[in-house]
Amino acid sequence: MQASIHPEPVSCGAAAAAEAATILRAILAERARAHLVVATGASQFETLKALTREPGIDWTRVVAFHLDEYVGLPDSHPASFRRYLRERFLEPLPAQPEFIPVRGDAPDLAAELARLAARISPVTIDLCLAGIGENGHLAFNDPPADFDTTAPYLVVALDDACRRQQLGEGWFARLEDVPRHAVSMSIREVLRARRVIVTAPDLRKAAAIRRAVEGPVSHLCPSSALQNHPACSLHLDRASASLLRPPAA
Repeated sequence: MQASIHPEPVSCGAAAAAEAATILRAILAERARAHLVVATGASQFETLKALTREPGIDWTRVVAFHLDEYVGLPDSHPASFRRYLRERFLEPLPAQPEFIPVRGDAPDLAAELARLAARISPVTIDLCLAGIGENGHLAFNDPPADFDTTAPYLVVALDDACRRQQLGEGWFARLEDVPRHAVSMSIREVLRARRVIVTAPDLRKAAAIRRAVEGPVSHLCPSSALQNHPACSLHLDRASASLLRPPAA
């Protein structure tokens, strides 16, 4: 992972968005379509805000896949990631991409997983935007994550640390309100993207960042799998990078 450290979350997100926009413009200059995965959560606030303002992207030629969503939560709920992306990504854009949502409240989750697999499996994802959870998760793949499944999307159980993070970030009023399951893009599917840009500011993420970057690749720290990706950029702020070893002189 190529790590860049920025002064604070705003500049961190702006740098990630600038890199993402450069990639998308280059792809659209060569091909008719660009395939993008968009992430959610507090770590993506500044990235998505800046990305929607980047010039020179023909969003009508972008296909945007949704990274993950809670099981059973309607898109009207304040914590719904479909609502998040509608309000923070889709509506601010000057033109609309084709958006492939994860319908976590679908009455038949097996059919929903099949629908998502049918859409994403024939294409190569050009760029995946992602974050890293306080427990080291990647997408909603909490530890111990399944590194072996070839399913593009799967239903996963959310551990207590993940659910407490969602509570602490203000998405839910009570811990018991946080769903216990989610539909998530799998680790292998994230790694299948040609480029991955991770934005992970905030001191709360510092221990997970250290494990992801400097620790062994382990299903106990799912985001450590990114060490095996050939083109992963990691955008941190000074707080989230504070536990990393200083670069060698």
